[in-house]
Amino acid sequence: MPGFVYLVGAGPGDPELITVKGLNLIKKADVIVYDRLVNPLLLTYAREDAELIFAGKAPNHHEYLQEEINKLLVEKALAGKTVVRLKGGDPFVFGRGGEEALVLVRHGISFEVVPGITSAVAVPAYAGIPVTHREVAASFCVITGNEDPNKKESQINWEKVALATDTLVVLMGMKNLPQIVANLLKYGRSPQTPVAVIRLGTRAEQTTVTGCLQDIEEKVKKANLKHPVVIVVGETVKLRDQLNWFETKKLKTEGVIR
Repeated sequence: MPGFVYLVGAGPGDPELITVKGLNLIKKADVIVYDRLVNPLLLTYAREDAELIFAGKAPNHHEYLQEEINKLLVEKALAGKTVVRLKGGDPFVFGRGGEEALVLVRHGISFEVVPGITSAVAVPAYAGIPVTHREVAASFCVITGNEDPNKKESQINWEKVALATDTLVVLMGMKNLPQIVANLLKYGRSPQTPVAVIRLGTRAEQTTVTGCLQDIEEKVKKANLKHPVVIVVGETVKLRDQLNWFETKKLKTEGVIR
């Protein structure tokens, strides 16, 4: 009898931000196939006899290709296992959960999606940056900064995206930061538009660099910031000066500046 696959969002990094349902499924799973950005502490809740399979993807190295991950989920489910596919953030926000779900459908395997807190909202919040604010930002947009390299052309219509919303959040954009900045400037964003680049958001190692479109590349380079990052563009970035609750708390507890 076929098993069942749960596509579970692990949240943005802080292990306490996983949903109750997601944590309960980790505890009961026969197999957990997990990504690179999943906090390892979550795996300590797995059963002792659970099979833990790392399927993480770094920018220059993939432990498994996506097609191999798809095949793995199918094989384990057809073997009658209860499988948790554990993903950073939310499975359906640039998590390729939709692709995996379609594969399961094609093989007649039952599945359920357990949403997670997306880094697109949580990471800016931990940096003291609301993605909306009644006075300065009535809308926000989330885009990928790392499209499928096999695409013949980008699906991002920068001419429309640049000015479409008050706040723009870019996920997985560290490598392409120069192109992102260039496109936003080309299509009408002011060089003085505030920008924040947040590394390892919601984790103890969180580091934030702020600037504006005309100088953010230089500041990020000077800070030697590495992926993974979330990039926030818009006026709400200015609110960080007053709302920087998480990193301020770290200063009080650690006595150091990160």
